[in-house]
Amino acid sequence: MKNIALVTDSTADLPREIIQSNHVNVIPLKVIFGNETLLDSHISPAEFYERLAVEETLPKTSQPTVDEFVKLYEKLLKKYETIISIHISSALSGTLNSAHLAKEKIEGPIHLVDSKNISLGAGFMVIEAARCIGENFSPEKILQHLQEVRENTLTMFTLDTMEYLYRGGRIGKASSLLGAMLNIKPIIRVNEEGIYVPHGKARSQKGALQNIVQACQNWTRGKPPLRLGIAHGKAEKTAKQLAETMENLLDIPVNIFAQVGPVIGVHTGPGTLGIALQRQA
Repeated sequence: MKNIALVTDSTADLPREIIQSNHVNVIPLKVIFGNETLLDSHISPAEFYERLAVEETLPKTSQPTVDEFVKLYEKLLKKYETIISIHISSALSGTLNSAHLAKEKIEGPIHLVDSKNISLGAGFMVIEAARCIGENFSPEKILQHLQEVRENTLTMFTLDTMEYLYRGGRIGKASSLLGAMLNIKPIIRVNEEGIYVPHGKARSQKGALQNIVQACQNWTRGKPPLRLGIAHGKAEKTAKQLAETMENLLDIPVNIFAQVGPVIGVHTGPGTLGIALQRQA
C-alpha cells in the first residue's frame, strides 16, 4: 500500500505535466452546451472559447456527482492508505459537498480540504500537498500546512466584462461593481471566505493590471513571494506581458502559466487576466 493519494478537481487549472509529475488524480467538472454535456477534461480551453464566442446561450456548469467521487475514492483506497482531496471554494461550487456525501458512503480515511479559492489559487495548494507527500509528511502535518498555504495565497483577476459572472450566478459581493460604466474594468479578489469581492476598478485593462501589480507588491511586503502563477482566458499576449512585469517586480519566475479552463471560463469569459501569488507564511 502506498501512503497518500492526492485528489483535486479540474477547476484548479493545473497543466497536464504538473498533474502527471505530481501524481494528482483530477475529477472533472462538466460544461453543458444545451443538451450536450462535456467533461471539463474533454474540451480544451482553446476549443471552449471558440465555441463560447458563437453560442447564443451561455453554457452551464455542473459539479461531479456523488457516485463519481465514490468510484474514484474506492479505486484509490485499494492502493493508498489515505486520501487528501482539495477542491474549489465551497462558496462557489457544490463540488466539495459531493465529495462530503461520497465520503459518508465509504469506509476509509479521506481528508477533504476547502481551498476557499479558484483556479491556480487552489492549484498551489495541490502542488504544496504533493511536495509534502513526497517528503513523507503525515496527513495531519499536510493538512496543517495547507491551512497556512491557503492563508498566504492571493488570487486576483480582472475581467473584460462582468456579463459572464453575472449571468453565471457566481458574482458574490462583486455585484457592487455592476452599476459601473460599461468601459470600467473590474478588479476582483477571492477573499478569506472563498467568494468574489471587489478590489477596485479601472478605466482600462492597463489600469486594472497596474492595480493588481500594486496589490501584489503590497501583499508581499515583509513576506517574500514563493510561487507565482498567471492565468488568462484567451488573452495570451497580455498575460505574457503581465508575467514579465510580475517577474521583474517580485524577482521570482512564473511557476505556472495557464489558460483558464472551461468551467471557470463560463463565469469569467474571454479577456480574463489573473494572478495567484503565494507568499512565505
